[in-house]
Amino acid sequence: MKLYNNITKYALPLIAVFAMSGCTKLNEGLGSTLTNSQVSSALGAQGTGLLLSAAYSDLGGVFTGQDQVFSLEENSTDESLVPTRGGDWDDNGVWRVIHNHTWNADHGQVLTVFNNLNKINFDATNVLGFNPSASQNAEARFIRALALYYLLDIYGQFPLRNPGDNLLLPPTVYAGQAGATFIISELNAILPNLPASNGSNLANPDACKVLLMRCLLQQGTWANRAAPTFAASDMATVISLGNGIISGGKYKYATNYFDNFNPTNDQSPEMIFRYVNNSGVSANNSGITGRWNMTLHYNSYTPYNPNAGWNGFSTISDFYSSFNTAGAPVTFGPADTAWDPRLGGRNYLGSKTISGIQPGFLVGQQYNEKGVAEVDRKNNPLAFTPVIAANMLETGSNLELTGIRVVKYAPDYPQYQGNGGNDLVFFRYSDVVLMVAEANLRSGNAAAALTLVNQLRAARGAAPLATLNLVDPNPGAQGSVPDGPNSLLAELGREFYWESHRRTDLQRFGQFLKVWQYKPTDDPKYLLFPIPNQALAANPNLKQNPGY
Repeated sequence: MKLYNNITKYALPLIAVFAMSGCTKLNEGLGSTLTNSQVSSALGAQGTGLLLSAAYSDLGGVFTGQDQVFSLEENSTDESLVPTRGGDWDDNGVWRVIHNHTWNADHGQVLTVFNNLNKINFDATNVLGFNPSASQNAEARFIRALALYYLLDIYGQFPLRNPGDNLLLPPTVYAGQAGATFIISELNAILPNLPASNGSNLANPDACKVLLMRCLLQQGTWANRAAPTFAASDMATVISLGNGIISGGKYKYATNYFDNFNPTNDQSPEMIFRYVNNSGVSANNSGITGRWNMTLHYNSYTPYNPNAGWNGFSTISDFYSSFNTAGAPVTFGPADTAWDPRLGGRNYLGSKTISGIQPGFLVGQQYNEKGVAEVDRKNNPLAFTPVIAANMLETGSNLELTGIRVVKYAPDYPQYQGNGGNDLVFFRYSDVVLMVAEANLRSGNAAAALTLVNQLRAARGAAPLATLNLVDPNPGAQGSVPDGPNSLLAELGREFYWESHRRTDLQRFGQFLKVWQYKPTDDPKYLLFPIPNQALAANPNLKQNPGY
């Protein structure tokens, strides 16, 4: 995408509006072109604000859609997979190859995510060319930095074209440590200019600090994915930034874990940065209802039967079992929720009496809002089972039933399939706490890390851990899960499951290439996704990642 494409899309219609209203006179001769300065003058501050709003709007789809960042970050891990169920969810195997790490440079999701993240990159950059105020400049660069973070993490490199660059030349590409240095320098530069009055719906100083903390934790992985390193100075900065947010007293843990994901989660005391979705209207809605539709069965909600869900996404039994820090028998039933309320299975905001759906992990017999046992489309008891076919190809009478389902975002009733009001969460208070814990643990201060983790677990209603390691040295009964339950990595999974964290965390902790359920032996090339072949053809400065 070129700079002038976005100027055409957003700026020129605005110029027409201003011109027709008589607000601005543009002296343009036949065959002449408009400079950025002329466009900026015509648009004014309000017009530049509209360009900034367009950049914010870009965040919705690529981070909400089940086949975009979520798929690459979650389906490639032990937290999520999409079995083929008869004729459903096959799509020529695109979902299965993500989970078992056999994708290639022609994979459609790999291309879509690359393009959509770069749309954010270029649309945010466009704002910088239209005389933004200091705060508008900082907000646009924050949005761009967020997109660049994901591009660097997923693909190992990103293109960048600044306003005024020669459009006849391909964009410059930053990779590895150079990419990390650029993003970190951007975040440090814009921090003083982000308005403290901005709420969690806009780029704000705390959101900038959280993204900076993530970059500092991750940059040793970006420099060497096979053997990540963690500089003492980076860990000290993470601790300092995080402790400043914690001690500021602005945030606290929500009363109920699922308050962070319900239709009014803009009111959560944990929220630092979010994408706004409006319930019941089409404007500014990113399709958040897909977050429950993608996993629930066709008969999961009576008013919409037999089209109440898409019956796809599931989690693996070993990941479910990682919530069991006591080593007790796993029942895959209601008794398990006593370990950790983040497993869900409880009536939340009356959800049980509205639909029978109780947010969290859904396993076993499902019931409707009247307590009547539900059935699948073949009239079998609708009882989700933890066992999935080894090749992720379901057949026979159980094809609609296999897989533990996950409902992280509590459904918005009655907007169950419409435009839900649940805001998409990017950063929340527990991000800060667990990053400070990690930096302390990597700095040799295990006691401080354990205290922070146990404070979070107490807020969630889970029993404290006796000790804490980065990864569990004796995962034991956890089978093929990449890490046992008594570790910081496991706690990250329990807190952030299905929030597009897991691939990044597994790589940072050196666990991404481990074998787990439904994923065989691995190849180090899969530490990075490939640069899509179409992108390579368009920009010769991009280089294909090793092994592809």
